[in-house]
Amino acid sequence: AGEENQYIAYVSYPLDLFEEGSVTNLFTSIVGNVFGFKALCALRLEDLRIPPSYTKTFQGPPHGIQVERDKLNKYGRPLLGCTIKPKLGLSAKNYGRSVYECLRGGLDFTKYDENVNSQPFMRWRDRFLFCVEAIYNAQAE
Repeated sequence: AGEENQYIAYVSYPLDLFEEGSVTNLFTSIVGNVFGFKALCALRLEDLRIPPSYTKTFQGPPHGIQVERDKLNKYGRPLLGCTIKPKLGLSAKNYGRSVYECLRGGLDFTKYDENVNSQPFMRWRDRFLFCVEAIYNAQAE
């Protein structure tokens, strides 16, 4: 790129590596994992070319932003959310507590990291029940 210790890399992946119609899989694979390399001190994605044959597998959202705003009763501003961190290691109870604190702090929604599934220390059902309780309590206050 003209400066010392700066390089341009062109990377190509076979389409068979990606689930059809999954934006999450595509971006997690290309952006998420690559940007997580600790050996890199700076990285910038400058271009992403997706073949038309792959974009045709996306059906689009089931509804638009207005439906989301109606469900949340939030208008006239951006919707604010976050991913709960740390992504792994919290108990289901502490995960629910984090959700509660985020919602009480003014966020409209939270999401869990794609690495969170149903690990022995935080089973899906337990996490779900603590999150439902957190949402209910945050809305009640």
